[in-house]
Amino acid sequence: MNKITDMKVDKLEIKVFNDRMNLGIEAAKDCGKIIRELLKENENINVIFGAAPSQNEFIASLVSNKLIHWDRINAFHMDEYVGLTPDSPQRLAHYLEERLVSKVQFKSVNYINGSADDIQAECDRYSKLLMDFPVDIVCMGIGENGHIAFNDPHVALFDDGKLVKVIEPDEKCRKQQVNDGSFKNINEVPNKAITLTIPALMAAKYIFCMVPDKRKAEAVFNAINGDITEECPASILRTHDNAKLYTDINSASLLINK
Repeated sequence: MNKITDMKVDKLEIKVFNDRMNLGIEAAKDCGKIIRELLKENENINVIFGAAPSQNEFIASLVSNKLIHWDRINAFHMDEYVGLTPDSPQRLAHYLEERLVSKVQFKSVNYINGSADDIQAECDRYSKLLMDFPVDIVCMGIGENGHIAFNDPHVALFDDGKLVKVIEPDEKCRKQQVNDGSFKNINEVPNKAITLTIPALMAAKYIFCMVPDKRKAEAVFNAINGDITEECPASILRTHDNAKLYTDINSASLLINK
């Protein structure tokens, strides 16, 4: 598996791999095992998926797993830009459709509609879905500013009273969307997004967090070695009973070379 090392900080298990391909393969293997175990105990389960290039290898490996009963899984969306047209390739729903939803047959697929006429009503609708279908697994990444979903430091609340809300991404987050190749320049990046809040994500029974890339090294280091604080939203993962962080030699470079 080309794993370099394992470590544990507070409750969070951290795995470091030689490259992002092995990171994705092993994360998908672990996640697939938990999916199968949960489906032995439950008729259906609910899984939230992140949509970002950091998830590419993980999702590709997961959808190739022939032992998963996809038709017993309700799929949920983690975040979405506000104001893009329904046919925009930059929509995060488009990413999920292309790489995940078109590859397997889910019981249901529940997208956030960032084009809704009433965005607050859309947040309320999606909040009710999350209450009706309590989350079993979250599959996610960490942003360059330490965000999880679109919970950037200036809007992240560990005790948020909402499950879904509208936020304005900070400049570092918006620049990341350009760095990821989703937009040509920062002026194209929407200045509003809908996100599941931190309590909505942390309610999951299991969290799998896949974070490759040198650009994430500072965020990974801060999440693991800094205080558990909203200034680095991902640091909250250290308090979850069943969270695993998968890194590669690049994203973990400040951890293993400190």
